[in-house]
Amino acid sequence: MSFTLAIVGRPNVGKSTLFNRLVGKRLALVDDQPGVTRDLREGDARLGDLRFVVIDSAGLELVEDDSLQGRMRRLTERAVDEADVCLFVVDARAGVTPADEIFADILRKKNAHVILAANKAEGRAGEGGVLEAYALGLGEPLRLSAEHGEGMDELYHILRPLAAEIEARRPGPEVDVAVSDEDAEAETYHAPSAARPLQLAVIGRPNAGKSTLINRILGEDRLLTGPEAGITRDAISVGTTFMGTPMRIWDTAGMRKKARVTDKVEKLSVADGLRAVRFAEVVVVLLDVGIPFEQQDLRIADFAETEGRAVVVAANKWDLEEDKPAKLNALRESFERLLPQLRGAPLVTVSAKTGKGLDRLHAAILKAHEVWNRRVTTAKLNQWLSAMTEAHPPPAPGGRRIRLRYMTQVKTRPPAFVVMATHTDAIPEAYGRYLVNGLRTDFDMPGTPIRLIFRDQGAKNPYKERKKSTPSRLRKHVEAGATRTKGKPRGGKA
Repeated sequence: MSFTLAIVGRPNVGKSTLFNRLVGKRLALVDDQPGVTRDLREGDARLGDLRFVVIDSAGLELVEDDSLQGRMRRLTERAVDEADVCLFVVDARAGVTPADEIFADILRKKNAHVILAANKAEGRAGEGGVLEAYALGLGEPLRLSAEHGEGMDELYHILRPLAAEIEARRPGPEVDVAVSDEDAEAETYHAPSAARPLQLAVIGRPNAGKSTLINRILGEDRLLTGPEAGITRDAISVGTTFMGTPMRIWDTAGMRKKARVTDKVEKLSVADGLRAVRFAEVVVVLLDVGIPFEQQDLRIADFAETEGRAVVVAANKWDLEEDKPAKLNALRESFERLLPQLRGAPLVTVSAKTGKGLDRLHAAILKAHEVWNRRVTTAKLNQWLSAMTEAHPPPAPGGRRIRLRYMTQVKTRPPAFVVMATHTDAIPEAYGRYLVNGLRTDFDMPGTPIRLIFRDQGAKNPYKERKKSTPSRLRKHVEAGATRTKGKPRGGKA
């Protein structure tokens, strides 16, 4: 990317709408009420032939204490310091406010490249606000309508020379790290690389410590945290290297029971988090060790398994536990009893506050990812199937014998297997679970979702579709006899 653009301004001036316009996707949550965005969200923007990173920030507030708004402001100010270009957005319809004047003075001191944009400037209603924006002393305001896409051409012509200037100041070109063709061919399991980082989502109930855990992995306070429950709203993705493994980690909003979710923004936040799970390869279900395996935790874990994602269960706030051995045994017993569909999945204890247990979490994530990508040869599967059916033959309901003819793996991520059989409608679910548990044990696939499909082959006759034919010599003999007796009755007399 050639440069980084940070979008800042008061709450509800249209920053997230402009962000979605630049990235070409509805990534950021948008609503009429102010203060929806709280964290910094990054995206790959495209404007003409320009390619750059755009950052959507929280609305600037006139607060400097340790409250939620104060922490949001400090996070936004850090984004301004790190960005190459700052796009300061004001509301053309509301006009310039005293807060806008204060923030304009701050931006003049902090960032060399500041672009003033008057959003919602379509029609006559925004003309007055555009004229007032001249008084901010940041040059001629750019008339924009993020919702309707107006002013994008003008923004391109402003950014183009700035991009060239920023690129010229850099010491050298960026180097893309990629896996060589030889390495790619040699790997049966494609380990995460810089070109293909591991996609990880962290999900759980509100206030379980998801953002704190990700900040500990990143080694910096990148995500907004605090004692308040439900701080995170957007599903924020952050690229990092976790103990040598390239990853893209998704921080999601806390998921409460559906009946308790009445606020529109919270509904959007939960939907955004569920979408992040579908993008992920490995999902870390984060529990609060003080109240683990509540009903909502079980639903969240079941959702990740249903979506076919590799699952790692992590119990957070382990530093607060006094009797650790007894608590660990209780956690394992509850896990095996309440989540049988995730039998064998890794259960690790961590402390997001102190960083203890991150090495165990890293090892569990890599193991789950490798199992999720595992492939078993057809020959081994059929040898295994013969042994399994010999040890425990399928039932014969109504006297109809069920035959499991052969088995093959049709896909990975997660592993899926097809068994060709007869009378598949009569195979009980318990026998399917018997085979799935056997696959987990014998092929070392703990925890990962396994899809087992029975297809009815039936007792097909391979010669049924062929035309009946007579051997050649007999056919010639019959044809010769028919020629000699042509026109004569059966007795041989005329």
